[in-house]
Amino acid sequence: MTENEAGREDQPAGTPELHHVNARTLRGLAHPLRLRLLGTLREFGPATASGLADRLGESSGATSYHLRQLATYGFVEDDPERGKGRERWWKAVHTGTAFGRSADWLRDPDPVVRGAMGVVLHEVANAHTQELSTWLGTMREWPEEWLHGWDVSDFKVRLTPELSLEMAEKIHDLVNSYRDRVPEGTEGSAVVRTHLHVFPRPSD
Repeated sequence: MTENEAGREDQPAGTPELHHVNARTLRGLAHPLRLRLLGTLREFGPATASGLADRLGESSGATSYHLRQLATYGFVEDDPERGKGRERWWKAVHTGTAFGRSADWLRDPDPVVRGAMGVVLHEVANAHTQELSTWLGTMREWPEEWLHGWDVSDFKVRLTPELSLEMAEKIHDLVNSYRDRVPEGTEGSAVVRTHLHVFPRPSD
């Protein structure tokens, strides 16, 4: 789907250009198809409503409507260099979305804002599950080198909330340190997806 950053003010070099959501844009983003459209544009580049409809298995009427809504909230915009005649191309404005402290949104006094954040979080989790399932189902089609260059791991470590946040931020910095090290089109390279899930569990 999207790249979701912690939204710190001191983003290190190499961090993608982020859309920092506010209450208004959060409500505008909180729709399953809009999240899928935005994620697709960010991953695969500019496209038309009909092209996105074919890729996502939706009607062009639905994709066209929700693209216009995403544009209203500043997530996508026209790509005039690609449009020909009445054909309208869309592109993502940013490479990622920053939600800041999600707990603040989940405790917002406005129930609409709380619900919107819940929709976004669950759709992100669903997208992660779908991406991993797709990889597991198609991994045999990849070159031998990639069968040794992937990982699915989980860890358990006792932390305080402060240390949990520190660990997550360090992982963000580590991932960002690998950006732009491999030029686009490099033979044998691929776009690698990294999912980060950090959450507490009860001890009993």
